[in-house]
Amino acid sequence: MAHCVGDSDGSDNFEWDSDGDGEEAASFNAAGASSSAMASTNADAPGPSTRVANGNGKAGPSASLVHKYMDMGFPEEIVLKAMKDNGDNGADSLVELLLTYQELGNDLKVDNGFASGCVPQNVDDSDDDDILENWDDEDAGGRSTGVANSVDDSGDEDFLHEMSQTDEKVYSLVKMGFPEDEAALAVTRCGQDASISVLVDSIYASQTAGDVYCGNLSDYEDNSYGGRNKGRFMDANKKRRKRYEGQAHGSRGPLDGSSDEPMPLPHPMVGFSLPHQCTRPVDRSLPSQAMGPPYFYYENVALAPKGVWTTISRFLYDIQPEFVDSKYFCAAARKRGYIHNLPLENRSPLLPIPPKKISEAFPHTKRWWPSWDPRRQFNCLQTCVSSAKLLERIRVALTNSSDPPPPRVQKFVLEECRKWNLAWVGLNKVAPLEPDEMEFLLGFPKDHTRGISRRERYRSLGNSFQVDTVAYHLSVLKDMYPQGMNVLSLFSGIGGAEVALHRLDIDI
Repeated sequence: MAHCVGDSDGSDNFEWDSDGDGEEAASFNAAGASSSAMASTNADAPGPSTRVANGNGKAGPSASLVHKYMDMGFPEEIVLKAMKDNGDNGADSLVELLLTYQELGNDLKVDNGFASGCVPQNVDDSDDDDILENWDDEDAGGRSTGVANSVDDSGDEDFLHEMSQTDEKVYSLVKMGFPEDEAALAVTRCGQDASISVLVDSIYASQTAGDVYCGNLSDYEDNSYGGRNKGRFMDANKKRRKRYEGQAHGSRGPLDGSSDEPMPLPHPMVGFSLPHQCTRPVDRSLPSQAMGPPYFYYENVALAPKGVWTTISRFLYDIQPEFVDSKYFCAAARKRGYIHNLPLENRSPLLPIPPKKISEAFPHTKRWWPSWDPRRQFNCLQTCVSSAKLLERIRVALTNSSDPPPPRVQKFVLEECRKWNLAWVGLNKVAPLEPDEMEFLLGFPKDHTRGISRRERYRSLGNSFQVDTVAYHLSVLKDMYPQGMNVLSLFSGIGGAEVALHRLDIDI
């Protein structure tokens, strides 16, 4: 990501590693469910230890900290469990555990009775002292004695009943043709009360994404899992590794970059087709696993480091990226690569066609644009803008020069204008693009990012889709799903894909 330089910062240095590290991915399906989640850590989270000594000299959680995390939206049972398991590992580790346990939900069997198929034990505020006092007192069965007496043998019956329901769902999915391990993992993810349609969509989404989430669940396995669930996770991971050894998602090969070669970038970077141009033959073959829905769409910067595109392609059925420069769709360059399994026929551009020259996009700049500035389009829009000190240096250099300025001054000014995408707004005066002007160039509606700080607006826009480019690719879905479609969007950012679908009149 580019290093942001504020107006108050006197430095004009700029890192050009990547102009968009917030890559986006989306998966589209005609039936099922959609979901999204965002989580952030609290900057004021407690320090390294979340425990206090109780009357027995043993460490227990602070009641105030328990309530603090409960105020953040975490259930009390999960907070207590995470604090105990976290020990003295610090606030970041605690938050990670809380988020993990919250994602696992009813599939997490914790020591105080919060188990799949069991009703969580409600604890009143008056019971806090008892819980803290008995925090480390566990019976032979590994269950906290603070609540052991409140759970009788009926818990085992509930668990067996829940497992029979789970097995019934798994059996139904297997009869529909899904592998048993993927069916079991879908029930684990969505819960045994989820409908069959939700489970089916979960399996499709998992297959599209490479089931990375489920593969990583083993990182969190400890004694808090029920033995049966733990065995299922481990067995499923073993089966998946065996099944994906070079087939399901393409030849995996070593992932250390030793065999990766730089991805050749086409010139010109026009993708598989452009609007209003004759369609040229494209040699793109999709494996059978990637044909048809669910459709997926992944974006990253074209000039990614060596081996990045090869690795991404390897995990997405070895599909080759479609490299496109958005300068063919708007008045700013944006070199991006897109890996997708969308059809290539019947693409259509968004209307009205956006201007492709600076003078057309911002006609008020014509009056001040000097003849020695040959720019007709902006460079790739970045995540930050120039400093006020640099703008003043340019103004002073031009004011103290002749008209036209000498070549040395012209070279200095043009280099800075190209680097920072500066526009002429007055006599000898340049300025960075305003956030609403960047929104216009990127295809977003006016004030789409309004409501956050200017710095955050620039950062978000610099990491976003160019909507017109993306909409051209997604336009093939309009006739395929006239009644609308379900969308699973990962790393949505400011919602470039969703805006593109909305402008295409595709209901989400």
